[in-house]
Amino acid sequence: MKLLLHALLKFILGIVFMGAVLFLPAGTLQYPNAWLFMALLFIPMLLLGAVLFCKAPQLLKKRLNSKEKEKTQAWVITLSSVMFLASFVLAGLDFRFGWSNIPWWGVAIAAVLQLAAYALYAEVMRENAYLSRTVEVQEDQKVIDTGLYGIVRHPMYAATVLLYLAMPVVLGSWYAFLVMLLYPILIVFRIHNEEKVLESGLAGYAEYKKKVKYRLIPFVW
Repeated sequence: MKLLLHALLKFILGIVFMGAVLFLPAGTLQYPNAWLFMALLFIPMLLLGAVLFCKAPQLLKKRLNSKEKEKTQAWVITLSSVMFLASFVLAGLDFRFGWSNIPWWGVAIAAVLQLAAYALYAEVMRENAYLSRTVEVQEDQKVIDTGLYGIVRHPMYAATVLLYLAMPVVLGSWYAFLVMLLYPILIVFRIHNEEKVLESGLAGYAEYKKKVKYRLIPFVW
């Protein structure tokens, strides 16, 4: 019950916060792209949360914990939060003043990519029961090297890069998209630090790095 209440509270606060940072800058509730975006974000989130609560409550508990112990990771999380806030506020202002002109088919493609990214995200969580939101080595943790983890070492981050780059396009703002381009750069810093932690504390991770060469994008990096 405590886990359920915690998850529901964070979910409701997330909806309220996202609505505030989008609709207040837009100056109106008549912002169709924002309603589409929130539906694409929160409906899959609710479904995934319900599945985790029923099938893997311990993984849900880990995903609800966002307090980083690593100083480098805390710095990355802080910068990411500022970037997200700036991007969403800018999207609302963009709608109010009509700066961008993204065609409907561009928004539709971005919406499909956002859902695809969520599907990848769900698959990563199915494959990896140790998937915490914070960088840490857990008790009895083992290296996962199958499925998506056999293609890149950080498939969750790959999914979030696709997800977050699609978001501002769904919102109809090229300016918000430019701000969100900082996210892949921050993820590179996060990955470099995370791999140091895992290599020093997780048995078999050094061998895994030799087996799976690419971190984020196959044949690129």
